[in-house]
Amino acid sequence: MKLMTELSKIDRFDASWATIEKREGHSLKQLKSIATVRSVGASTRIEGSTMTDDEVAVLIEKISISKLQERDQQEVMGYFEALDTISENHDSIGISESQLKNLHKILMQYCEKDAWHRGDYKQVSNAVEANLIDGTKQIVFRTAEPGFATQDAMMQLFDWYHSDKDTIPLIKVALFVYEFLSIHPFQDGNGRLSRLLGSLLLLKTGYSWIQYVSFEHEIESRKSEYYKVLMQTQQTRPGENVTAWLSFFISCLSNIQEQLLIKLEENSLHQHISTREKRISFFIQNHGGCGSSEIANKLDMALPTVKKSLQELVAKGIITKEGQGKATVYFTL
Repeated sequence: MKLMTELSKIDRFDASWATIEKREGHSLKQLKSIATVRSVGASTRIEGSTMTDDEVAVLIEKISISKLQERDQQEVMGYFEALDTISENHDSIGISESQLKNLHKILMQYCEKDAWHRGDYKQVSNAVEANLIDGTKQIVFRTAEPGFATQDAMMQLFDWYHSDKDTIPLIKVALFVYEFLSIHPFQDGNGRLSRLLGSLLLLKTGYSWIQYVSFEHEIESRKSEYYKVLMQTQQTRPGENVTAWLSFFISCLSNIQEQLLIKLEENSLHQHISTREKRISFFIQNHGGCGSSEIANKLDMALPTVKKSLQELVAKGIITKEGQGKATVYFTL
């Protein structure tokens, strides 16, 4: 009943999304930019990257592809380009072996050590491992064996996806992602690709609001629960009960939908503030913990003007401040 309630809530919001999207056009561009950075940063950090969202933002905006020397940078740029491909072309990307292999190729394109397997199913047995806080790894579950077993499992998954007309769309997306993770068809990059596929399937199903909030960031914040649910569910495979996974997946969607509503409400408040205050507020939103001097420098504004605007934004309840004097920093609420 809890699961059905959350599904109903998500779909009620989705029914009104077209109106919201038309009304919030400019604000959504800002939200999409922020969500993209958070998604890229979160999804790669889940797999072991150490790059912060600020570092990801700088890399996406400024770095030359020829300078991608570190693996974390290579993975970030690959994820960004795969996510951008999905965002721009989701209607024309089919759910097929060739399209998934192409997405994997885009995802892994900058990692030289992955050149031998990018865009192809795995050739060596692999297992899902969680990176623990102490630096060690723990096996979450075993996966399909390479060769015919993987090929056959993926063909069955594609056949099911295209033939099933009865399963509730959101449940169908969650099940596809779960089965993909269970098969783990590629040598590496399966976790990242599973999250990209989640976004692709949601967009193809009509849930266009997903691109304005970070599903990946929600999973990162619940990383322990994510691995725990997968481990417990997979232990009895085949024939496992996947209710725990469905509940987790749908609750993630429900949470980020609420986050999006909060952001939209905040943007409504922004309609009553000046253009200068909007610029400062959006900068703080993407650079939490920044000070007035940094804001003035990055936005090319006079420091006294920035300080006055910060006072007004705090008074209006749009941002909050911590510390005193030169140590004062600002955050969005």
